[in-house]
Amino acid sequence: MAEDVFKALADPTRRRILDELVERNGQTLFEICARLVTKHGLGLSRQAISQHLAVLESAGLVLSRREGRYKFHDLNTEPLEQIVTRWLRPDTPENSP
Repeated sequence: MAEDVFKALADPTRRRILDELVERNGQTLFEICARLVTKHGLGLSRQAISQHLAVLESAGLVLSRREGRYKFHDLNTEPLEQIVTRWLRPDTPENSP
């Protein structure tokens, strides 16, 4: 799982998507695309952003939910917290053998 998280975070576009979700959680693909264009000048296609979101979802960093016709994307920090706990707080019960 941690390997997927590091792989997902290796791409700057995916990190910007996460930044946008930190700023405003629960966005649709259209909203994320619009924010990436207006704030960062990234003119990527919706399909490209959708593929980046799929990588983030497979790493567990983004959760998606459907409401009617819309699909909303939410940031999930749990995989990051597990990594932090692993190295910064190794004595917690979760990391004990």
